[in-house]
Amino acid sequence: MFQQADSQPTHMTYTAVLQGLKVIELGQLIAGPFAAKTLADFGADVVKIEPPGAGDPLRKWRLLKNGTSVWWQVQSRSKRSLALDLRQTQAQDIVRKLVREADVLIENFRPGAMESWGLGPDELLALNPRLIMLRISGYGQSGPYRDKPGFGVVAEAMGGLRHLTAEPGRVPVRVGVSIGDTLAALHGVIGILLALQERQRSGQGQVIDVALYEAVFNCMESLLPEYSAFGEVRGPGGSALPGIAPSNAYPCRDGGYALIAGNGDSIFRRLMKIIGRDDLGHDPAFADNIGRVARVGELDAAIGEWAQQHTVDEVLAALDAAGVPAGRIYTVADIARDPHYRARGMIEEIRLDDGSTLAVPGICPKLSRTPGSHGRHAPLQVGQDSDAVLREIGLTPAQIQALKDKGIVAAGPQRVIS
Repeated sequence: MFQQADSQPTHMTYTAVLQGLKVIELGQLIAGPFAAKTLADFGADVVKIEPPGAGDPLRKWRLLKNGTSVWWQVQSRSKRSLALDLRQTQAQDIVRKLVREADVLIENFRPGAMESWGLGPDELLALNPRLIMLRISGYGQSGPYRDKPGFGVVAEAMGGLRHLTAEPGRVPVRVGVSIGDTLAALHGVIGILLALQERQRSGQGQVIDVALYEAVFNCMESLLPEYSAFGEVRGPGGSALPGIAPSNAYPCRDGGYALIAGNGDSIFRRLMKIIGRDDLGHDPAFADNIGRVARVGELDAAIGEWAQQHTVDEVLAALDAAGVPAGRIYTVADIARDPHYRARGMIEEIRLDDGSTLAVPGICPKLSRTPGSHGRHAPLQVGQDSDAVLREIGLTPAQIQALKDKGIVAAGPQRVIS
């Protein structure tokens, strides 16, 4: 049913596209770690630095299995865990040693935190001029709001998204996932890849400054130019797509909803034929989007009347046959059993150390020659890779033990998920 993911790197006939790229992850929770996870999916060696003891708070977020969040298995796969108390001078020295050999450093602390530890970009780029440093924060590293705490939900509101996610006249609701953090992470990955490309020419690293609200705002399509040109403040459209018609969710006979996007000119004519309204399909008033938007209520009523006579399955079968884009509203249960998800490897099943299995999202995007892979599972123990990482930068067993004795470094039991 699922694509199996092994606990150790598979023997691949290709070189992972980011193999050899050394990444230090200093962030926690969502935005920074999601960016690092994306790089790790494609072969980067990601060393995740987390505080001794509880580690990254995400380990305890949402639903737990055997005391650890199942989300953790997605966000931290293919990473190694080094537990360091960054408040300590010797821990900061270890970060500097890692930076000398690193290609990328990712952090999503509040602006100024890295500088307070002596780990700001001026210091780190002096140690390693080729370093690419991704900094993700709520409002960016400059501007009047830089020092304000900023979470994804606030950024979604400031970026313009939250105002649009509601039924007209009702309280705006949030998207059900941390979309602001994820958009910022993906913008950060784009920035890293651009900087790596430029580094091939110049040999120099640089700093990438990603603000959560800007990543959201960057996806707001025509929101600003419409306001600039017409004073138009786009409002919430509910399940419709304001200014583009017809495109909506229509209730069906069995109580479900069909999402129907008939907003292409030829698609609209096919849709009207299917619902028995050729008169509308051939009406010159509806020949283009401008005309359809002007009378969208009439079109929605006609489509809705037809949809209510059929089940969701019947509606989708008819529209698929006619080449009209349509779909159902998926729950995660629908996703888990959908054959297309399985066929494209977007659901993997991993085996945990207690012998149970867990379904996790597969790798995206799909590369034809150098696809990503689930190289190893998320580190179960905080600092379980501390010894190995510290040995790689030249520390002796005695030095490592001394750091542990002082509480600067922590190393969990070397438990490996198979």
